[in-house]
Amino acid sequence: MKKRVAILISGGGSNMAALVRSMAAPDHPAQPVLVLANRPDAGGLHIANALGVPTAITDHKEFGDDRAGFERAMLRHLTEAAPDIICLAGFMRILSPIFVEQWRGGILNIHPSLLPKYPGLYTHERALAAGDAAHGASVHLVTSNLDAGPILGQISMPILPGDTAYSLALRLLPHEHRLYPEVLYRFALGDQSRLDLP
Repeated sequence: MKKRVAILISGGGSNMAALVRSMAAPDHPAQPVLVLANRPDAGGLHIANALGVPTAITDHKEFGDDRAGFERAMLRHLTEAAPDIICLAGFMRILSPIFVEQWRGGILNIHPSLLPKYPGLYTHERALAAGDAAHGASVHLVTSNLDAGPILGQISMPILPGDTAYSLALRLLPHEHRLYPEVLYRFALGDQSRLDLP
């Protein structure tokens, strides 16, 4: 029985698309059952529709500061889709400890830094400001502490002379698209050992 995967997005959905395309392989141990966005204008919704994955929207702006209400509305979509695994793919909302606990051990996130370096935002700028020689991405289990869950995979690349935050982000994306599907594949098989890709 294939694991059921829901993917949460906020924007263009390039990592979501990489995950969905990887799951199209006949021998893949998982299948996408929902792409859920917190923004009605998220470009990834069109990609998901084109790839044949059901979509839903829970607009966080409709809930103001009521995070619990927003998460309850998301939960209704998720309960209907009944995922075994939730993948955060550019989902720009912090989930509450209560929400995370409901899916404990089953939520993955991709973060654009070599964790534990630079949790949170502006990772490319911070790597440049620190004079780092390398940058990368990490896939980790989501816990109630921001970007602090166990690391399941990392991929790194050199920072080049003249790199900007924009060029770093652009060069990192193809590496993210390689890492996240590989980690999801292993995770769906029950393998939580760490994967490090060059």
